[in-house]
Amino acid sequence: MRYKVVLESSEEGIAVSVPGLPGCHSQGATEEEALENITNAISEYLDVVEKLSQNKTIREVEVGV
Repeated sequence: MRYKVVLESSEEGIAVSVPGLPGCHSQGATEEEALENITNAISEYLDVVEKLSQNKTIREVEVGV
């Protein structure tokens, strides 16, 4: 899957967030490190969503933009 991320300079280096996944944030000293870290954060975020969604009715919808 591909996600759009927002990169911003911070005191620690580069902060990165995923607008499509509320609360999914990370950072790194460099852009490369920040992107690697957000990749891990997205994976962990999706694992939690999957666990929280077990035993629930799930549907997919298509949205034209």
